[in-house]
Amino acid sequence: QVQLVESGGGSVQTGDSLRLSCVASGRTSSGNVMGWFRQAPGQERKFVASISRIGKSTNYADSVKGRFTISRDDAKTTVYLQMNSLKPEDTAVYFCAARESQYSSLVRVALDYAYWGQGTQVTVSA
Repeated sequence: QVQLVESGGGSVQTGDSLRLSCVASGRTSSGNVMGWFRQAPGQERKFVASISRIGKSTNYADSVKGRFTISRDDAKTTVYLQMNSLKPEDTAVYFCAARESQYSSLVRVALDYAYWGQGTQVTVSA
């Protein structure tokens, strides 16, 4: 089992930046592909970004490419999501997720992630 705890959300204005953190505990290692998803009210959970083992590869949704950066610090078992140039449409609950360690692909489907955090709210006002 892997436990994930997100933090760093908040209320900001258009153009501001936030950095989300996700601390993993339990049966963790640098072998888990990690991802960030977000869910706005009344919408399905959507892929934001993912990062490979040891952080060699990353993948982003088109809507955040160039503005968001995912990174990991395996010594701290933490994954980050740096969000710059925030827009009102970025408003959502952001979830951290982890794949089972035997899977290495940077997938975008929520069902392919086995472990989830409780989410952190990000609100961007115009």
